[in-house]
Amino acid sequence: MAEPVLSTLALNRALLARQMLLERSPLGLIEVMEQMGGIQTQYAPAGYIGLWSRMRDFERSMLTHALEERLAVQATIMRATIHTVSAADYWPMTAGIRRIRRDWFEKVGRREIEQLDTEAVAEAARQELTGGPLQIKELTARMEARGFPATAGRWAGTWVDLVRVPPSGTWERRRADIYGLADEWLPPVEVTEASGMEHLIRRYLGAFGPAPLNDIANWMGVNVGQMRNVADGMELRQLRDENGKSLLDLPNAPLPDPETPAPVRFLAVWDAALLVHARRTQILPEEYRALVFNTKTPHSVNTFLIDGQVAGSWRFESGRIESSPFHALTAAERRELHDEADRLAAFHAS
Repeated sequence: MAEPVLSTLALNRALLARQMLLERSPLGLIEVMEQMGGIQTQYAPAGYIGLWSRMRDFERSMLTHALEERLAVQATIMRATIHTVSAADYWPMTAGIRRIRRDWFEKVGRREIEQLDTEAVAEAARQELTGGPLQIKELTARMEARGFPATAGRWAGTWVDLVRVPPSGTWERRRADIYGLADEWLPPVEVTEASGMEHLIRRYLGAFGPAPLNDIANWMGVNVGQMRNVADGMELRQLRDENGKSLLDLPNAPLPDPETPAPVRFLAVWDAALLVHARRTQILPEEYRALVFNTKTPHSVNTFLIDGQVAGSWRFESGRIESSPFHALTAAERRELHDEADRLAAFHAS
């Protein structure tokens, strides 16, 4: 039987549905976070705004509480960037890419670290952090006192699993500078690399699929060759896009009608739905990509969606959401944008 063919619009609506951007979800915070595939949160408020746009009854205190109670955790995981994930997702996701991330860092940073005894760095960092988290400047100072260069403290997380500890990295204290040992913050769980990779593949397809292998690998921060054998061993649905490119998906994952209406939604910087791995969905039209990601704003800009695509940027200023459309909007679009902006302004002010 021929593999089903999905149009770009069908892929767009599939992404929006799985990212809960077609309809806000009634699920709890942890379930939503897992459905999102984790939240990229170099900028702490981005996680709060991302959840507000996807949950029916989200309040800022909910995410802070989840971090404090260790139901959610912030750590360097996919693509060597800070993500907020559920406590249950942390160890599988970390196990899936830990070795590959370390190998990559040791290759690209070879000149800087070739004089380091990485095992000694790991052991020293573990000793300093045993018993409680430290600000990164304090860890760096302690590592220097042991005779290591200043970079050893900053890079310790390459060889020791660390988490970002609240209040660091929350809406209330946005500076992300307190780190602790992951296995002291969360009960350790033994997970093989292959099992971790399979978990990551399932999380990606559940959050962003259907997708080609290359997009899954890009999101994970690995090469296709490093994860292909795991994907090949999974029972995945085979589809194609309108250009004939092979796509993978979870069996029975939702594929909404391409004509499903898409409401106005506000996204914060670094929202993963806009990154390169989701390019196939055209949620970020190519003509606007340089307006969102460029050398002056490598962190991207806040954006809003109209009919499932980025249509402008926004900022919170003087108690209001100031929107800057990238093209002319209809009167109906302006009304819907204004109403959602008012709700986001109230969220900021709450």
